[in-house]
Formats: sequence, structure tokens, C-alpha cells
Amino acid sequence: MDIFDKLRNDPGPLGKWSDVGHGYMMFPKLEGDIAPRMMFRGKERIVWSLNNYLGLANDPEVRKTDEEAAGAFGMAYPMGSRMMSGNSDHHEQLESELSAFVQKEDTFLLNYGYQGIMSAIDCICGRHDVIVYDAESHACIIDGVRLHQGKRFVFRHNDMENFETQMRRATELVEGTPGGILVITEGVFGMGGDQGKLKEIVEFKKKFDFRLLVDDAHGFGTMGPTGAGCGEHQGCQDGIDLYFSTFAKSMASIGAFISGEKAIIKFIRYNSRSQIFAKSLPMPIVLGNLKRLELLRNRPELRQKLWDNVEKLQSGFRERGFNIGETNSPVTPVFLKVSIPETINLVVDLRENHGIFCSAVTYPVIPKGQLMLRIIPTAAHSDEDIRLTLDAFSAIRENVENGAYLKEMPVNV
Repeated sequence: MDIFDKLRNDPGPLGKWSDVGHGYMMFPKLEGDIAPRMMFRGKERIVWSLNNYLGLANDPEVRKTDEEAAGAFGMAYPMGSRMMSGNSDHHEQLESELSAFVQKEDTFLLNYGYQGIMSAIDCICGRHDVIVYDAESHACIIDGVRLHQGKRFVFRHNDMENFETQMRRATELVEGTPGGILVITEGVFGMGGDQGKLKEIVEFKKKFDFRLLVDDAHGFGTMGPTGAGCGEHQGCQDGIDLYFSTFAKSMASIGAFISGEKAIIKFIRYNSRSQIFAKSLPMPIVLGNLKRLELLRNRPELRQKLWDNVEKLQSGFRERGFNIGETNSPVTPVFLKVSIPETINLVVDLRENHGIFCSAVTYPVIPKGQLMLRIIPTAAHSDEDIRLTLDAFSAIRENVENGAYLKEMPVNV
């Protein structure tokens, strides 16, 4: 068979909807400054689909730093990988400041979150090692685990009884071998919004011998007294052996980092293939991230405003009878009991008739059989944004109950 025939005949679980969804449900184009209100198809919408938690994407200080850094250095400098010719004092300064902030000995910058954690997993784990990971881990973790040439065990999401079962299996497997165990979970699960049970997992170190890697992409900057993440929030940061996060969420930027014991970070720095064989982060990105980190540390009112909005929005959904699961973070899922065609009509109604832009999510992003709208509140949203959105959701709830979305919705265009 021609390998391309397989691709033509089976476009995949999301690709099969491309004829009806491309440019609208998938690959939409939001225009204008990054803000709670942006333009979509020529009309202003209230946007709940951007991981701009602290509202830094369009902050004047951030924009000024980005502009000045791009003017001073361009996007090319420094050229080459960090190891060969792409290092700078500013790269090392950002690593040092991140280490202090997340309370770890050392930090290594990564060009991207997705490939960064994949490469870190591949770098850390050899064929004799065993990985134990949460079933609802992000795709980047799943893909990193797929690179692993040794054994892996998955535990049911946040199920500590099942976690213990998998740890016993992993422990038996590594006995008498040169291998060890790496446990991987998340600080905040980016779809359901619930936190990983980090404190409980750390407690299991009294019973089992393992190291813990936490992906805290959605917790960094939003959780904990200082914003240092879910380990700080749960009081177990010392028990996290490798702390990973991206700059793409609360910092509204690009790139990532991994922090931990100095000797282990040194190993990753000298053995991570995705960094050895890739160009260094451009200087404007690094300087921009230094400014964002400064604001994250020194403007706690941004985090407070975020949480004020989170509490208003989530309590409003609950009061209106919506199922938002077990979220205990800013991530706000609204679970739906409708079909995919009904969901498409519902989203069209929200966008065209109510001016609300949020993303619908289905498999393979979330487990099979689930459908949800994913709402991301930010510090930049206003009380008026929240009020209008909750009013719109009250209207769509009535339409769901009376079956209006079983037929194509009329839109005001």
C-alpha cells in the first residue's frame, strides 16, 4: 500500500471534522491586540481561549521590553546552540532567577515546552529504567514516554490506590537491575483543571524508591502564595525532584525550563538532544522572559485579580447548574452531554449570537466519550466580560434542554 493512501483514507479523529470545522472550530483566526476582547470574522468577541493568565501578553512594560530587545539584538542573536555558540549572560541570568523563584539548585532553559519535556524524559531514562505516569498526562508527556525504550506503567488519573499498585509493579521490575523509577505527573491538568496529587505522591517516597518529575505548565505563576506553582501551593516543593514549566501560559511568551538538583540539571544540559542540536532561544525572547518573571514576582495583584475572576466565573457556572468537574485551578471546563454536531451548533450560537469565543474540546485531547468547552479566565477580564458570558451560558443551557442544537442554529451574521 502507498503510505499516503492510509493518510487519505483516515484523516484522524480531528481531521475527519476538517470539512465542517476548518477556519472556525479548528484553526480559527483571532485578530487584534491580545486581550479579553478580540476580532473574529469581523466581529468583536469576548475571548476565553488564551492561556494569558496574568494578562502579560499586552502589558505595556512587556511590550516595551520586547520592542527594545528586538531592536537591539534582532531575532537571530545568539546564533547556534547554547553548547556551541548560543550562550549569553542573559540566558544564565534567567536560569539563575528561575532557580531562586522555584526553590531549586539549578535550571536549564528549553526552547519549547512540548519538545523540551519530551527530550528531558528521553535524556533521563535509559532502557533499564521504568516510568510511572498519570493516565491524563499532557500529550507532550505521553510522547516523551513513547520515546522510552524501557517499561512504563500508567496509573488511573489521580488514583493513589492504583498509583501504589503500579509502583509495586515497577519496583519489582527494577529489582536486581541497574534501573530506577521516574514518576511523572502534572501540577494542574490543563483540560480538567484539577491539581495533581503531588503531596500524596511525595509521601509515597517513604514506601518506594523513585524520583518525581512534575509538569507545572498551568500552575507556574498562578498557584501558591508567590506564584511558584503547585508544589508551593501544596507545601511539597522540596519533594519534587524535577520541576518543569513553560513560558507559554502565565508568562505569555515562548520557551520552557526544567529545575532541580545541580548535578542532574548539569547532566540534562550536556545530554539533552533537543537543545544540543537546536538553536538557542533568541535574545529578545530571553530578555522578554526576564521582564515577565520580574512582573510575575513583583505584581501579586495580577494573580489576585486572576483568582477574583476565577471565583466569580466558576461560582457563576455552578449556580447555573453547569458541570465544571473537579477543577481547583483557573482552568475551567464546562462538560457537555450533547453530540459533536450539537456541540458545533452550540459553539456557533455562542460566537455568532452572543459574542463569546471559547474552544470546544473532544478526543484525543480529552478521554473518549467526553465533550467540553474550555474556559480560561485571566487577570485582564472584567466583571462585565464575566456577566455577559454567564448570561450567554444561561441561554445556551435552555437551548440544550429544549433540543435546539439538534438542528442547525440560525445565526445573526
